[in-house]
Amino acid sequence: MQRLFTAAFAYAIAGLASGLYYRELTVAHDFENGQTMLSGVHTHLLALGTLVLLIVLMLEKVFRLSDSRLYGWFFWTYNIALVVTAAMMTWHGTLTVLGKESTPMIAGMAGLGHMTMTAAFVLLFLALGKALARDRVAGAAVPAA
Repeated sequence: MQRLFTAAFAYAIAGLASGLYYRELTVAHDFENGQTMLSGVHTHLLALGTLVLLIVLMLEKVFRLSDSRLYGWFFWTYNIALVVTAAMMTWHGTLTVLGKESTPMIAGMAGLGHMTMTAAFVLLFLALGKALARDRVAGAAVPAA
């Protein structure tokens, strides 16, 4: 549970820092268009990093998701996916503000990040399903008072 808390806290700091980076970079380069991926990094890190991991922390507290090996796979897959996605969004957005062209490689890496995120959510649901089944079996074994 401590690992989830630490990761959520780190994403909160990164999300707030990315908002500051977006604001300062666009002001420094007189970027008035406003259409850049940088504006989405802030919300991605806060919502997908902080909020989702705090929800998973509550699920872990209630259902002990970490009893399943799938949970470990979820945790690392999710974090890798989110870091790759946020990094590619930051790179693409920075290039936009600087007036440079993005490359198909950046879009491809961002796509891989999103696909990996999908796999992580599948792992989370599988781990949660196992935990619910385990609790259902354990609850049926307890005699009624």
